[in-house]
Amino acid sequence: MKITSTSCICPVLVCLCFVQRCYGTAQHSSIKGTRNQTKHIEGETEVHHRPKRGWVWNQFFVLEEHMGPDPQYVGKLHSNSDKGDGSVKYILTGEGAGTIFIIDDTTGDIHSTKSLDREQKTHYVLHAQAIDRRTNKPLEPESEFIIKVQDINDNAPKFTDGPYIVTVPEMSDMGTSVLQVTATDADDPTYGNSARVVYSILQGQPYFSVDPKTEHYQLYVPESAQVGSAVGKIKANDADTGSNADMTYSIINGDGVGIFSISTDKETREGILSLKKPLNYEKKKSYTLNIEGANTHLDFRFSHLGPFKDATMLKIIVGDVDEPPLFSMPSYVMEVYENAKIGTVVGTVLAQDPDSANSLVRYFIDYNAEDDKFFNIDANTGTIKTTKVLDREETPWYNITVAASENDNPSLLSHVTVVIRVLDVNDNPPELAREYDIVVCENSKPGQVIHTISATDKDDFANGQRFNFFLDEHLSINPNFTLKDNEDNTASILTRRRRFSRTIQDVYYLPIMISDGGIPSLSSSSTLTIRVCACERDGRVRTCRAEALLSSAGLSTGALIAILLCVVILLAIVVLFITLRRSKKEPLIISEEDVRENVVTYDDEGGGEEDTEAFDITALRNPSAAEELKHRRDIRPEMKLTPRHQTFSTLESIDVQEFIKQRLAEADLDPSVPPYDSLQTYAYEGQRSEAGSISSLDSATTQSDQDYQYLGDWGPEFKKLAELYGEIESERTT
Repeated sequence: MKITSTSCICPVLVCLCFVQRCYGTAQHSSIKGTRNQTKHIEGETEVHHRPKRGWVWNQFFVLEEHMGPDPQYVGKLHSNSDKGDGSVKYILTGEGAGTIFIIDDTTGDIHSTKSLDREQKTHYVLHAQAIDRRTNKPLEPESEFIIKVQDINDNAPKFTDGPYIVTVPEMSDMGTSVLQVTATDADDPTYGNSARVVYSILQGQPYFSVDPKTEHYQLYVPESAQVGSAVGKIKANDADTGSNADMTYSIINGDGVGIFSISTDKETREGILSLKKPLNYEKKKSYTLNIEGANTHLDFRFSHLGPFKDATMLKIIVGDVDEPPLFSMPSYVMEVYENAKIGTVVGTVLAQDPDSANSLVRYFIDYNAEDDKFFNIDANTGTIKTTKVLDREETPWYNITVAASENDNPSLLSHVTVVIRVLDVNDNPPELAREYDIVVCENSKPGQVIHTISATDKDDFANGQRFNFFLDEHLSINPNFTLKDNEDNTASILTRRRRFSRTIQDVYYLPIMISDGGIPSLSSSSTLTIRVCACERDGRVRTCRAEALLSSAGLSTGALIAILLCVVILLAIVVLFITLRRSKKEPLIISEEDVRENVVTYDDEGGGEEDTEAFDITALRNPSAAEELKHRRDIRPEMKLTPRHQTFSTLESIDVQEFIKQRLAEADLDPSVPPYDSLQTYAYEGQRSEAGSISSLDSATTQSDQDYQYLGDWGPEFKKLAELYGEIESERTT
């Protein structure tokens, strides 16, 4: 098997046709207002190493070196909104717009006004837009397209090296390889045969000859080709058929090893060349590969006819593509102090055009619409500055995206992430870590630690926070409590005296100061509230308020609720009883049998007898006092009572019981009494007791005058009393 040029299509043309298929189809067409699209071979994975522009399928062609008197027609733009009435205006912008390429703003026809050289610039990127002529509003989104300069055969091939000096051993067999030469053509290898090189020997015949077509294959690959994509094909011819014609391809050597790889298509028996690493025209413009094709099925009976393999050299030309700017770093980290003045420089980014043209680069920050803009960037230098005062405690980090574009081609953009760290300054005073519930026991001792406090600070210190705790020096010495700095960012509250009393003072206030270790140092003041509580011997708090006394008795919350419920029920029963009692009518006159002494009880320190409606008991004891008429105390009558006629001959002979009946009758029949019920009670003890009065009012003035021997004659009811007073009397006598 040999790789030859005797197949039905020249291998060079096979490679060129494949590249032509990958790069684009040469045709004149109209462009609709659509976005650019990138086409990838099915089943391949796209790997991004550097931002590259994808293939643009909407493109025009213009012949290079056009020398005609009239502008060269390029193509026509057309919008679906164009009805042919002239209301649509076409605008052309981009590379060469208005100078090299002009457009009829009514018809959309594009013409080239200058002669172009494909070897200087292969294509132009332009933008088309259709707007309403009356309102100047766009009818369709702006569309990008390419005008490609179509090659003509205006360059002669040139040998890359030379002159060549080689030696050949004498007596060498015919067909011995002596030298391999390479010539290149600057014309487009992807279009026509302008770049196809044919070799011939001008002198040295008939001793030497050269293969006019196969000294090597040449393949054009643009630097924008994606890693993993197929960039070309190569095929070896085998006169056998069936499995005897199966072959495999491999790269033997060359400077392209590691950059390219080759695989075998089992059906077409072609070698598929793929890209393993990204290409860069500015670093390396061409690669050389030595490729070998070998049969996979060998018959050892015919091994003497071998070897059943052949090799060829493949030269790969890297095509230049306009690339977006390239940043000097994949990402940037910058720092700026908080509270810095507006306009403070944060840092600088740098991007350059990787192409040989080295176009100028412009910068801008890619903000979203809802983002708050804290930074701006100089469009020419890439210097980032602040636009607002920053607060580290509010936002310690900022992530912004900086974009760079070429002045000549603003559509080519590259982006980089810039992380900005806000550095801290000491602008926040320390504060208590939280609100403390501090308790001191009534039975506390001097120097006893009752609580430990700590502090926090919103600021950030590189060497750790350090707080100082102290009492205000401008205040007098606190006789009750003192503060001890533990030197570990905490402080202890200590008592200065023995015992406290809730009844005297149940709450104390202790003002304290806290300072930080920043430069300059900041401080703040706080006031601690200390409650006095009753505690157990082991220090457990028993109660702190008067309303908690029930809890100190050991009653649980449930028991307290049950007691309160019982009290409420009892109160409800009492109210109900009083309501029913008031609604019941009671007689104004008490039955005759219910005659008892009226006992008046005074439970308060009020006005004495003026607070009662009872009758004077002396009037009952001494009927002679009744001769003075008195008005009722419960109501002042509007008219004087009718004088009563005394029917008794002498007051001394009046019986008390009879006297009470008379008074009741007079009260009932008195016409001056207001028309409401008034209850009057008269008590009477009945007839005189045979034992006589036992009241102390009738006792003798001195104890020695009294004789208690008669108590023993009163019966068994007074036996105990007689024994008691008898013993007392005997003790006095003794």
